[in-house]
Amino acid sequence: MRLIRASYEILDCPTLPLYAIERAGRTCYKSEEKITDNSAVEFVRKIMKRGHLSVIEHASISVRFIIDRGVSHELVRHRLCAFSQESTRYCDYGGNHITFITPPWIKQNQSEEFITTSILGFDDIVIWKNGLLESERRYMLLRDIGWPPQQARSILPNSLKTEIICTANLREWRHIFSLRCSKAAHPQMQEIMIPLRDELRSRIPVIFDEKFDS
Repeated sequence: MRLIRASYEILDCPTLPLYAIERAGRTCYKSEEKITDNSAVEFVRKIMKRGHLSVIEHASISVRFIIDRGVSHELVRHRLCAFSQESTRYCDYGGNHITFITPPWIKQNQSEEFITTSILGFDDIVIWKNGLLESERRYMLLRDIGWPPQQARSILPNSLKTEIICTANLREWRHIFSLRCSKAAHPQMQEIMIPLRDELRSRIPVIFDEKFDS
């Protein structure tokens, strides 16, 4: 068994999306002659305040997420995104170990040792790890007796690591962040979406400004 933390990687992010957005937006008003080297930021700021958000759909971002299957089930509910996900039907986990995701509420010290928080006298980390070890053992047994991966996968838990590529336009990413960075979002979703939002906010002005998150 291998345990890792959830993570993300921005695969494709336009370096100058505001210029493309301005060109698209000014088409609506036939004001292309007002485009200058420095006009994009202010134009996009004004057009977003007016609620004319369709223009920011002209730029898209692709992100690779390494998360558990439970979180991926929530992510794919965003139907305006394009997804490509690691398949438990065709990926054979019957090798040396299976990789699982450690959730953020399970803490580690500087030596990367898990810190237990006892539940009614029980070691919660031991309970959690034993559950994963048992699912791994049973998966290997089912593969050994001839079950193909698409059948043996039924024994695997939500903690199973999955990789998923998500591509969405800027308007949809704003919508995703408004839901998945909120206090009501699942902790594992917040774990990846809040730092992703903050990184995109630093890369692209205006679009992901806090005042526009709702």
